[in-house]
Amino acid sequence: MTNQTSLYACLYLREFPAQALLRHRSDLHGSACVVMSGEAPGEEACSLNTKARLSGMKHGMSRVEIETFAKPIIMRRSIAIETVTKAALLEVAGNFSPRVEDLSEDTAFVGGIDILGTRSLFGPPEELAKSLLMQIRALGLSANIAVSRNFHAALSFAKGFSRRASVQMVNPGEEAAALSSLPLTVLAVSAAQLETFASWGIYRLGQLAALPEKQLISRMGQEGKRLQQMASGTLPHLFQAIEPPFRLEDRLELDAPLHILESLLFGIRMMLNQLITRVSARVLALASVTVTLELEGKGIHERTVRPALPTNDKELWIKLIHLDLEGHPPPAAFVAIALRAEPGSTSKVQLGLFSPQLPEAGRLDITLARLSALVGEGNVGAPALPDQHLPGSFRVERFALPSGHTSMGISAISRVSLRQLRPPEPVMVMLKDARPEGLRFRTRRYVVEHLYGPWFASGEWWNRDRYGLEQWDLTARGEDGSILCCCLMRDRVRNRWQMAALYD
Repeated sequence: MTNQTSLYACLYLREFPAQALLRHRSDLHGSACVVMSGEAPGEEACSLNTKARLSGMKHGMSRVEIETFAKPIIMRRSIAIETVTKAALLEVAGNFSPRVEDLSEDTAFVGGIDILGTRSLFGPPEELAKSLLMQIRALGLSANIAVSRNFHAALSFAKGFSRRASVQMVNPGEEAAALSSLPLTVLAVSAAQLETFASWGIYRLGQLAALPEKQLISRMGQEGKRLQQMASGTLPHLFQAIEPPFRLEDRLELDAPLHILESLLFGIRMMLNQLITRVSARVLALASVTVTLELEGKGIHERTVRPALPTNDKELWIKLIHLDLEGHPPPAAFVAIALRAEPGSTSKVQLGLFSPQLPEAGRLDITLARLSALVGEGNVGAPALPDQHLPGSFRVERFALPSGHTSMGISAISRVSLRQLRPPEPVMVMLKDARPEGLRFRTRRYVVEHLYGPWFASGEWWNRDRYGLEQWDLTARGEDGSILCCCLMRDRVRNRWQMAALYD
């Protein structure tokens, strides 16, 4: 398959509604599962798993007919889960080629990938198809993949091949022979057209391809010619590529309301494994995970977990989510679980040869989560100065590990250091012309020699916590000759003097 002008890989997932619902339900893989669509009492079976088909169940059966079989598992069709699963499949396909086409049917996922020119990246087409199939299996799904230089030949062969979860190659020039034994149902044939072909004794693609072209067109028009070209693997295709968005989302719907945290974590663990597999394929990591629980009674409980650094450590994520949900449990039983994640770069912190060792990011996140559970959310983090002049004011921000190069040296020699008093100590001040002239501090008297100021600060005038401050920096001499360098602060709202800090 070299020196070609086109090369396609088509993937086909039959019984897509059932596969989408069961990919996180490993406990039901050994049971006969049926997916019902429509409203009661007119519900019909729209998708079956292998065990259900082998038991004799068929599409279109009513709920009453399904319940006559031994212990069937009946599930409601979920368009939301199918949408999330389809997005994951298109994302996997996009990992191998930027040109992806979605041709999905009502109960089957059909996708086409233009893989021309990918040999240098992924090897021969057969190796690419096997790698694609492995990634689809990692999502918990089963698919058929066919590769051909004709799009419709690959699509028909993927639909008609009986053995599931396989890769088939159609060699150039052998499209008609490969398709000859497939039934007509692999084509987009209407019921009336099937009836017409059956009256002619035509049941296979090889028989359709062998019909005289002019006589076929005279009886069925150009549609007959199109079907014959598809049967022979010669119909050209206008590839309509799409660009699916990269969204790390997953969803699991429960059969009955649940309120047990351990069971919730079991489902989250399976979905996290899928998200980590998808994000690892792009050499990225999970930066944050949002857990949304749909509660019984139409409510929603949502929590977001964001570690210090993006990571793909599943056990770390499970522990962080467990601690967060323990501290903020859902107020009622939940009926569905949805995960939404944000990707981040897998950057590493480069330390210097003599720099102190930083704590391990995973252990640090768990420690911070446990501290938050003890002292309350918002009380653990790194202090930061707010945009105001109130002395002693600060806020707590989310703690983050430093990145890049951090200077550990001292840029300049500091000759004076400030020792702030917490809390400020009371002081008696003697004034002259509204300026400090002497003071009494800690049973000693001082005479002011040098005075600098005043500096005024005020704010929060719109509420009860308003403040107005008057600051003086001064040098004073005591009765025994000792020198005092300090910072005096007068509360202008309460007219109270305090010793705010001492200069060493």
